Amino acid sequence: MAVVNITVNDQKISAQMGQTIYQAAAAAGIDIPVLCHHPALPPEGACRVCLVEIDKVRNLQPACTYPVTEGMVVHTASTKVMEARKFALELIISDHPLDCMTCEATGDCRLQDLAYAYGVKGTEFEGGRQHHYAIDDPNPFIQVDRNKCILCRRCVRACNYVNGVEAISVVYRGFNAKIAFGADSTMEDSPCEFCGSCVEVCPVAALWPKMSVGKGRPYQTRQVETVCSYCGVGCKLILHVKGNEIVRVSGADGAANHGFTCVKGRFGYDYVNHTDRLTKPLVRRYLLEGKPKAHAAETAHALSLPGNGHTPDPDMEWVETSWDQALGLVAQKWVATKQTHGRDAFAALCSARCTNEENFLAAKLTRQLMETHSVDHCARL
Repeated sequence: MAVVNITVNDQKISAQMGQTIYQAAAAAGIDIPVLCHHPALPPEGACRVCLVEIDKVRNLQPACTYPVTEGMVVHTASTKVMEARKFALELIISDHPLDCMTCEATGDCRLQDLAYAYGVKGTEFEGGRQHHYAIDDPNPFIQVDRNKCILCRRCVRACNYVNGVEAISVVYRGFNAKIAFGADSTMEDSPCEFCGSCVEVCPVAALWPKMSVGKGRPYQTRQVETVCSYCGVGCKLILHVKGNEIVRVSGADGAANHGFTCVKGRFGYDYVNHTDRLTKPLVRRYLLEGKPKAHAAETAHALSLPGNGHTPDPDMEWVETSWDQALGLVAQKWVATKQTHGRDAFAALCSARCTNEENFLAAKLTRQLMETHSVDHCARL
């Protein structure tokens, strides 16, 4: 690709033909503030926060959409540019609630950071034209607060270009323009798959996970990188953990997902701290005490008969034990079964929800320890 030479703030840099001013400046370590722009999404130029001054061009131009050309001279911090950016922020915040003290995104809000940097207090354009939308979307996963929406259209582009569902759009025009789902309905009634891509890219708290509301500020949580446990794709996630509880999940830039994930990966984490989750192995008491299998089988059959008034046998109780003891019992039973019935008594069925590495280990266990080739995979069935 052809290389062009441009000058940004008296610094000569090289850029690739087709790059925008923002991309070229970012590659050279020159900061240009953005609000509606996201590196994973097509540029929009909606917020005008990235305006720059270009020699021989009459008006200020958005750096996120304006392409570089040979010999271009750009100024990113001139007085004219700084005043225009501040004015754009003042207009945005004039229709934005000033509830930062109770807002879920405080401390992790791009608009808040820019307002602080440019000295915007939110009182520059007072009037009675601020929206008062009800927070009433009935879906179980995402809280929708259109009062905070700045119409950056990040959510629209994420839904269209990343997930390909096109469940989100902008309806109406002018001051009445707003984000809508389906035919101006709710998320539940739209084609939305609740992947949460819109939540991932929202720079404010207009879209926020319902499960995370009131669970803690960003500074109160620690971030833990992990891999999603739901399937074998290998999406990388960031767990936001407060104390010993996961309060929110966001996407990490992994090779399989590049910051995005599905509904299960983003919202299906409540099983981790669920009261029904087993955290230690359970073994029947008769196994731990080495009692005969026949006695246990008779007891189990009696317990399975409805309405027989049989008193539960304590030998059949589930007892918590250590992993070493539980796995030791499994190994003993395997050896005894193999000696009695031979290797043809074993078979293994692997899962498409496991990683390739886990399925490889399962096949290795089957062939080398069970000594059988009776191993199959549910994806083949």
